[in-house]
Amino acid sequence: MPARQHFPVAPWSRTLKLVSAFATIILMIAGSAVYGKITLITGFPHVLGLGIGLIFPAILIFSLLYMVTGYAVEGNVLHVERLFWSTHVSLEGLSRVWSDPVVCKGSIRIFGNGGLYSFSGLYRNKALGNYRLFATDFTRATVLVLAQRTVVVTPSSPQVFIDFMRRQFPAIETDRERY
Repeated sequence: MPARQHFPVAPWSRTLKLVSAFATIILMIAGSAVYGKITLITGFPHVLGLGIGLIFPAILIFSLLYMVTGYAVEGNVLHVERLFWSTHVSLEGLSRVWSDPVVCKGSIRIFGNGGLYSFSGLYRNKALGNYRLFATDFTRATVLVLAQRTVVVTPSSPQVFIDFMRRQFPAIETDRERY
């Protein structure tokens, strides 16, 4: 079995820090407010209010569990490391890798997380079309073009990541001048 090569995730960008802090505060206040109101009522409205109140901390916990903590490449698999597990992305059909600090500009989120502890999910823009994003700092965006999809990651050193990918997959195209 090939050795697993680890790549640290880029430090959180200022945007990610601000969005995460603001959203955490708002969700905690909203959850506390709902909980404070439901203690005054009984019966079904109490149960319903409790369920609604638990949505806010659940969003925080779910987002925390899915935050991107690093990347690893093992054979033909990219492991996007989370707090307690990894999301596996097959690198079969990898044809091109490059880094571009503005490649995510103009993106819209189709499904996923837009900044609560990470930017991750399915996104779309004119430059890439639909793509999977696992990011903490857009200025270190590194694009992997696969046969069936495009993936964007943000390693702390895009150049080190791309150099490794070039050694692992000698047939891939890279744009050296972009990073």
